[in-house]
Amino acid sequence: MASASKYRNHIFKKERLQNMVNAALVLFYTVVLTVLFSFYLLFYPRTINYTTNIIHEFNQTTVFTQPHKNDSRICNLFKGRWIPDRGGSLYTNFSCTTIPYKRNCFLHGREDRDFLEWRWKPDQCELPRFSPKTFLSVVQGKTMAFIGDSIGRNQMESLLCLLSTIETPKEVDKDAEDLYRTWEFPKHNFTLMALWSQFLVTATERVFNGSATGGFDLQLDKVDQNWSEKLSLMDYIIFSDAHWFFRQNYLYEGRNLIGCVYCQAPNVTDLGPSFAIQRAFQAAFKQINECNNCKKIFTVLRTFSPSHFENGTWNTGGGCNRTRPIGKEDVVGRDSDWEYRKIQVEQIEMARKIGEYRGNRFEILDITEIMVIRPDGHPGVYWGNQWMKGYSDCIHWCLPGPIDTWNQLLLEMIN
Repeated sequence: MASASKYRNHIFKKERLQNMVNAALVLFYTVVLTVLFSFYLLFYPRTINYTTNIIHEFNQTTVFTQPHKNDSRICNLFKGRWIPDRGGSLYTNFSCTTIPYKRNCFLHGREDRDFLEWRWKPDQCELPRFSPKTFLSVVQGKTMAFIGDSIGRNQMESLLCLLSTIETPKEVDKDAEDLYRTWEFPKHNFTLMALWSQFLVTATERVFNGSATGGFDLQLDKVDQNWSEKLSLMDYIIFSDAHWFFRQNYLYEGRNLIGCVYCQAPNVTDLGPSFAIQRAFQAAFKQINECNNCKKIFTVLRTFSPSHFENGTWNTGGGCNRTRPIGKEDVVGRDSDWEYRKIQVEQIEMARKIGEYRGNRFEILDITEIMVIRPDGHPGVYWGNQWMKGYSDCIHWCLPGPIDTWNQLLLEMIN
């Protein structure tokens, strides 16, 4: 009897222990599930809201040069209008000490300031005001090069002024002719370069009877080594070119003369500036995509920048005296501007398809339509050139001025 009672007590203890273990397990899993469900309630709605905000911001700032059909997230930054804005520029011709003499319009007597009181408003979103802090954080540790003509240099000078509002740049390299300059922003380890290459390809000025003619021999299938030999240093490139192709130039491929631009020479085909522009950009983009020792380069093509000579050309008394933007309906006789832009866009689209396989990115800073209605932004007679008094500069842009908008757009593209 005692043995049986002892056995029953043993069984009861074992069952009681098992029940306690089961209860503990139930309690443990209940606590775990409660905690998990609490985290779900606390954080899941926040994640949804956060994602919505990101998409909203993405809509406002992202550039789509080739929008996808039926994509509601698209904002084309290059379609819009200029609207009045009293905010003015981030810098003045006094606060920015790097403004070139010829672009300092106020220094040379320009009195109207209305041309500074407009901002670009895309149709589908807002273009954020330029943030030097954001720009420098994006390009920290990188090198950006502006390659091409003096209008590209003009944009670089605008960017230099905008960034100098939070960090003073240090000039570290400059050639005797001021064709190549390099600036550094030490606090952000950012290098900014300007590389002069008016044709992007190899060019030799033609000489007649010992005097320079102003025309050039262009080797359309050979890029200018003054920029191509520095390609491995670059993370970002902004190309600017076109206006120099309107001269009397002779065109070569493989050292063979294939035609000219405005030469009127016997037995030489006048192929026109469009042909030369197309081949030059083709060669430049090919050089980037075939560079084996280069980084993955973010290449930006800034489209054709319109000039605004009225009542004549640059050497026949033409000028640009307007003080405010014009309406789109007032833009006439601009077929060649659209043609040059179209050629540039076609070439970068071709380069983009090839670049995708190499990790290179090609984008379009499409300013042609934006700037064709800003004849008020040029220096005009206020450019201080003592050797060409009476001539107007209706090609370059005043600093500060509407060209600063180009760098607003550039920031949104690289951000």
